[in-house]
Amino acid sequence: MSASLELHIVQLLENGDKKAINLLYENYADSLYGVILKITKNEELAQDALQESFVKIWKNAKTYDSKKAKLFTWLYRIARNTAIDKLRSFNNRFEKEVQIDKSNVYILPTSSLNQDVMDIRDHVGKLDEKYQIVLNALFFEGMTQQEASDELDIPLGTIKSRLKIGLRELKKFYNPE
Repeated sequence: MSASLELHIVQLLENGDKKAINLLYENYADSLYGVILKITKNEELAQDALQESFVKIWKNAKTYDSKKAKLFTWLYRIARNTAIDKLRSFNNRFEKEVQIDKSNVYILPTSSLNQDVMDIRDHVGKLDEKYQIVLNALFFEGMTQQEASDELDIPLGTIKSRLKIGLRELKKFYNPE
């Protein structure tokens, strides 16, 4: 790809021009699909991840900074992360399928429940709101960190930091020093 075409695409992205997405697709879709397919090893998942990637690219177009990364590197990171999230989500759903004939839900002895952590929601509620939001999304709503980042419109790094700090604060309720 020529530098002038890349520059043109970047300018279209910055201006929110929908022509940018068509040019991105024409020039990068095959390469990104190859990256995604290598990760997912499943054509259907790869196609879904590619489509999600382009949606994320469009939604985050104004955040692209040519001083921080080349256009393809930025696109690659979005596609790679989307593929990883898609694969994790798929694997989690697959693992969580209920096997009624193998379920032990009715024979779970109450002694195996840890009574010390039954009040975890109450303790999460005592944390600063910014940590509560992240912990609720990740643990009680079952989101991945990337999904929480997208849903809450909080950068992924901030999600990870708030998770770490929130868990450290939560630990204080159970292991007071």
